[in-house]
Amino acid sequence: MGSSVNLFLISLGYRSGGVAPIFTNAPKLKMVLPTPQALTLTNIVIDLAIVAFMLSLVILIYKRYGSLDVRDGRLKG
Repeated sequence: MGSSVNLFLISLGYRSGGVAPIFTNAPKLKMVLPTPQALTLTNIVIDLAIVAFMLSLVILIYKRYGSLDVRDGRLKG
């Protein structure tokens, strides 16, 4: 899901024949939009944080119950 959002954001900022928006004295050149690139980098960081959080939850469940198997019975609500 995160990769598809990143692909969508990058495709929004695409311009045919555009150059990278790092030139300061190039008013005649058509530049790609830098905002979708910044949003993509932010999305990558958020995805990494979510994966780290979910992995920490899995580790805590394993330490507490000694198993990750839901058929074990102790994890059933």
